[in-house]
Amino acid sequence: MFWIVLILQGVFWGSLAALAHTYAVYPVLLRFLVRYLPARRLRHPELLASSQASASEGPLPHVVAFMAVYNEEAVLERTLQSLLAVDYPADRFHIVLGSDHSTDGSHDIIRRCQELPGGPVLELQIFPGRCGKICIINQLVEERTDWIASLGDDVVFILCDANVRWTPGLVKRMVRDFSDPRVGLVAPRVVDESLAGRGGISHQENAYIDRENGVKLAESVLWGCMMGAFGACYALRGKLFSPMPTHCLIMDDFYQTMSCLEQGGDAVKDPAAVCYEAVSESIREEFRRKRRISTGNFQNLAFFFRLFLPWRNPAVSFAFWSHKGLRWFGPLFLLAVFVSAAILSWWHWLYLFALLSQLAVMAGAWLEEYLPRPVRLLRYARYFYVMNWALLLGGLVWLRGTRNSVWEPTRRVVSAAG
Repeated sequence: MFWIVLILQGVFWGSLAALAHTYAVYPVLLRFLVRYLPARRLRHPELLASSQASASEGPLPHVVAFMAVYNEEAVLERTLQSLLAVDYPADRFHIVLGSDHSTDGSHDIIRRCQELPGGPVLELQIFPGRCGKICIINQLVEERTDWIASLGDDVVFILCDANVRWTPGLVKRMVRDFSDPRVGLVAPRVVDESLAGRGGISHQENAYIDRENGVKLAESVLWGCMMGAFGACYALRGKLFSPMPTHCLIMDDFYQTMSCLEQGGDAVKDPAAVCYEAVSESIREEFRRKRRISTGNFQNLAFFFRLFLPWRNPAVSFAFWSHKGLRWFGPLFLLAVFVSAAILSWWHWLYLFALLSQLAVMAGAWLEEYLPRPVRLLRYARYFYVMNWALLLGGLVWLRGTRNSVWEPTRRVVSAAG
């Protein structure tokens, strides 16, 4: 009996410590290190500078933006207008769109934008059947290998989604970061367009994005190993682009980031490079998206597991397990805390209190949906539990196996049209 109690206590406190580390301790530790370490100990202290300088002197590299499009008429015109208005030489900026057999008015919108005078080249390639974003991007790059090679060795790729609005200085700002030869991938700061009049989980999702922006910036400054760009928009050196596996639901942003680190490049977030995206309002839509992302995350873990071994690269390993790995296994830790507390509650009042506290929070999170007026604290709790449930189901899908990378775009893209 003694050993059973001892093991259960270890499970309870170990799981609680893992959850506390990934959600609370690690972000605080990063802020402390960035603030108090001397600049000479930081890998990229320049990212903390408030200067909005756009680019270093000298010739600007060629930039090629790749975008997969599927039935994006609600937001596509606004997005393309922001791309065409960027402050970058038109003869060095090329936009390549791949339509994944769109059946709405997306093609008409693209053709109208192609007819606009001046500006960069806007190219459209229509694919005859659904094959998914990964397949589209792979083929767009592969079919232009010779042309890309003719542009020189300093070509920069930008991969972006159709619902992201670019700021005029975005491209020059990201290009400036590549003047450091160590940098292989740059992620901008993704900002929610407007929370005014927004409901649902928009505040909770925006808080999550803000937290991720801060953590990834600190990882960039300290070690140059940001744990995954936001798939909405990111730039990488063309020579570091890795074709992605199309037989699974891989997440291109995390895959390209880890591939960059594996090839010896730094992956950084630049807070002065800004783009805008409307976050989700519907918890059901976000649940569906997070479940899909979870499946891709575990597939990425299988692809890059050796990169995360502590003796391969201590900084990358520590950042990954603290930021991502422990969180991906968070549902199992939550279950372990609950079950161990339930059993130990018969042995000591402390665990009874822990069990009742968990039950109270879960009940409040469940009841929040039915309250006449939203209670923000309970909505955060509901968001937390629902997203962990999505992580768990996504992991189960990964264990069962998935054979393609095709998915339906989230409805938040359509809602962003206003």
